Amino acid sequence: MRIILVKFREVSQKYPIVRGMASYTIIWPTASLFQQKITGRPELNYTEALRFSLYGGFFVAPTLYCWLRCASHFWPKSDFKSAITKALVEQVTYSPTAMCCFFFGMNLLEQKSISECAEEVKQKFWPTYKVGVCIWPILQTINFVLIPEHNRVVYVSVCSFIWTSFLAYMKALEAKREQQGMANDGTNEKEFLENTQNAKSMIRSVEKSRSSSL
Repeated sequence: MRIILVKFREVSQKYPIVRGMASYTIIWPTASLFQQKITGRPELNYTEALRFSLYGGFFVAPTLYCWLRCASHFWPKSDFKSAITKALVEQVTYSPTAMCCFFFGMNLLEQKSISECAEEVKQKFWPTYKVGVCIWPILQTINFVLIPEHNRVVYVSVCSFIWTSFLAYMKALEAKREQQGMANDGTNEKEFLENTQNAKSMIRSVEKSRSSSL
């Protein structure tokens, strides 16, 4: 075990992206399970957590790493002004793209159609983005000013625990709506049957009245 940890440390120091991928592979599914727990799900969905692990580790971490490298290339200084600039640029470039990719990509992992993926992006992007734009500029300013470049992906992965829990919540809204829709459909069907029975009873009463009068 110690040999594995030493090798991982050597590889992660040589290739920082590996460290970020490892942290996202663990933190994202943990955030998904945390979200499921606090929202009172009767049973934890480990398949959903696995999808978060795959998406976080193999898509979010590499793309975030590339963005942070590009940001450091264009704004190499670590002063406050450069950090603010990078954080603001991120909110109009990387962040909206990442959010769209999240909703689209997670639906693809659920084997949904392209039209369903696009519809979820359309419904959930703007509410999610409005929350993110209030949080991430502050966190990323701290990141660009205080955190060494080789640790920035790991820092963001730790910060993203609560954020990912929020994303998992937003993603789960669809399932809740579907369940509510099914419940409403069941209620409507029951009401329809009751109304139908009442209507039949009224028709019988009218027919009996007519027969009596005849």
